[in-house]
Amino acid sequence: MADKARAKKLADLIREVVAEKLHRDIKDPRLGTRVTITDTRVTGDLREATVFYTVYGDEADREEVAAGLRSAKGVLRSAVGAAAGVKHTPSLEFVPDALPETTRNLDDLFVRARERDEQVRRASAGAEYAAGADPYVKDDEGSEASPAPGDTSDDTADED
Repeated sequence: MADKARAKKLADLIREVVAEKLHRDIKDPRLGTRVTITDTRVTGDLREATVFYTVYGDEADREEVAAGLRSAKGVLRSAVGAAAGVKHTPSLEFVPDALPETTRNLDDLFVRARERDEQVRRASAGAEYAAGADPYVKDDEGSEASPAPGDTSDDTADED
């Protein structure tokens, strides 16, 4: 089992080689500039690599890119093997990255939260506090304050 630093270094190399190869050398019209390699992970034994990608476009474009990556898998693995110089070149698996969908979901949640905040703001526009602006009981300045609980001092003068 290889150490994590070596696996991370190999994953970074695979990401760079695959992205460069897709950008410059592979002339498959299904791939073009619509695909972006976002991340790569390598197993601890350096035998398998998972390459995450995103696609600019709709569902049909995603399917085309997935088919193009499947067909280019051998060429990409050969390029990785030549660049890495390892005894066993990892097998490549291409997985669509969930990041764009997660981002869309978060954006939708933020929009709904802003709408709810605006509804609360409109509903509370003319509202007043139930106990007034300052709900704490205060003694009037002119009246005598009642003694605090536990206060045993007697302020009245003795009458003899």
